[in-house]
Amino acid sequence: MSHHDAPEALCRGDDCRPVDLVIEPRSRQIGAFEVRRVLPVAQRRSVGPFVFFDQMGPTVFQNGQFLDVGPHPHIGLSTITWLTEGEIVHRDSLGSVQTIRPGEVNWMTAGSGVVHSERSPDSERRNGARVAGIQAWIALPETEQDCEPSFQHYPSTEIPWLIGDGVRAALIVGRAWGMESPVVTPTDTLYADIALEPGATLDLPEETPERAVYGLAGDFRLNGAQFGPSLMTVLTSGTAVTIHAGPEGARLMLCGGEPLDGPRHMYWNFVSTSKERIEAAKSDWTEGRFAAIPGEGPVIPLPGR
Repeated sequence: MSHHDAPEALCRGDDCRPVDLVIEPRSRQIGAFEVRRVLPVAQRRSVGPFVFFDQMGPTVFQNGQFLDVGPHPHIGLSTITWLTEGEIVHRDSLGSVQTIRPGEVNWMTAGSGVVHSERSPDSERRNGARVAGIQAWIALPETEQDCEPSFQHYPSTEIPWLIGDGVRAALIVGRAWGMESPVVTPTDTLYADIALEPGATLDLPEETPERAVYGLAGDFRLNGAQFGPSLMTVLTSGTAVTIHAGPEGARLMLCGGEPLDGPRHMYWNFVSTSKERIEAAKSDWTEGRFAAIPGEGPVIPLPGR
């Protein structure tokens, strides 16, 4: 794993100004899945309210191995799943059962505590089935960390798209390019999936205080600085940034929003401003005090137990 400032060879003069930090993800194997973990890292614990950012896949299922993440708990955060391929069934302790597909949003707010599972649906349990996407966590404001848990699903027909001039961009969360997503968030949050045809350009919204771009496919320039896939470039606040797609085109995620209202502690799936609150959650999970998911099997134990 390495993290470094924008490489000298790629940036000269004004070209460097839009980029504060470049983050290379760490690869991890989770069952049948390869995951590239981007946030958090030592140099950058969050971008806006985003405290966790994982690229999962693309994974091709073989030999009877599918996505089967059993029941596990969360506190103090909202999870957002955005798929680019495949399907996942979400089940939670609120009784929600929801299949998510590309272009749709599952937004689960853990608050005081929720348990969920993520599994391949029966229709995807075949060799050669594929799944890919981004899983991210949004830290809740300190005053709302212990709110009532909730779950919302937004179909693809409700997500606004910017289409034209070689650009197709889904505005998953927030306000940008004269559009507003219906996804309800506790703080100003920006999240978009941007696909650019070869040579196409797009100006990024400047008013969002903290922004980062993560490359999914293809090379692109941020003003004059060139980047490729599987890198997160954290942008300088307040700077005008234009994305220029390379000769193969590019696809990337834009994330950010208002800075957090203070530092967060993270342990496993727990996020809080308070270490004591995390210790309490660890104890509650070990002692079986979280609500169960109707019809689900064995839970994932606390790490090290």
